[in-house]
Amino acid sequence: MHKHSKKRQSYVVLLFTAGDLHRWAPDACGKRHEESMGLYSRYILPKVVHFTCGLKPNMRQREKVVPRARGRILEVGIGSGLNLPYYDAAKVSKVWGLDPAPEMTRMAKQAAGFLPFEVEFIGLPGDEIPLEDNTIDTVVVTYTLCTIAATTPALRQISRVLRPGGELIFCEHGSAPDASVRRWQDRLNPIWKRLGGGCNLNRPIPALIEAGGFRIKDLDTMYIPGWRPASFNYWGSAVPR
Repeated sequence: MHKHSKKRQSYVVLLFTAGDLHRWAPDACGKRHEESMGLYSRYILPKVVHFTCGLKPNMRQREKVVPRARGRILEVGIGSGLNLPYYDAAKVSKVWGLDPAPEMTRMAKQAAGFLPFEVEFIGLPGDEIPLEDNTIDTVVVTYTLCTIAATTPALRQISRVLRPGGELIFCEHGSAPDASVRRWQDRLNPIWKRLGGGCNLNRPIPALIEAGGFRIKDLDTMYIPGWRPASFNYWGSAVPR
């Protein structure tokens, strides 16, 4: 058996074993398991997310969309700040970075220290945007709608803060067009969601954006290089209806 095959089999077994612990562990171990998952979420998951979201195919996607942002910018799900180097400083007045995870924003603040424009961080989720109505020119979301629990309230908040003529710029992974890939997305999603900090493999991104009160202006799609169930990308722009 080739080395590649051995690695792939070990990886799948690890996913199923870790993902099913909460069902298999006795009740007496439940508290310890939850504590372990809390430590995982706080200390390990942020580094895993930063690494995987910073892989070259994902960064090439960011490079396609982030420079389109202009004016007063709100980035929902700023995470560890992987988008920050791609903003066009000549077009940016200020960036507000929204993210509820302090472990991620600590990394983003380090990246922001080298930028020629101001970045203000807000430690809140996407459905709690503490900005006034009609104050933002561009909202940027990249690899974020997969994780937000209630996307419609968050998108309505985004619509509220956008000025007339403002736009939502997005790049997300989601439901694949191929039935065989979708089946694997659906099968793996419960496990992936638990290990991936709430990330969903199978969300229908354009439908979610439209359900949140937006009209999609332009949309591109493709599989980017990587693991097939997590690699189908949607990117483009949308405006409030």
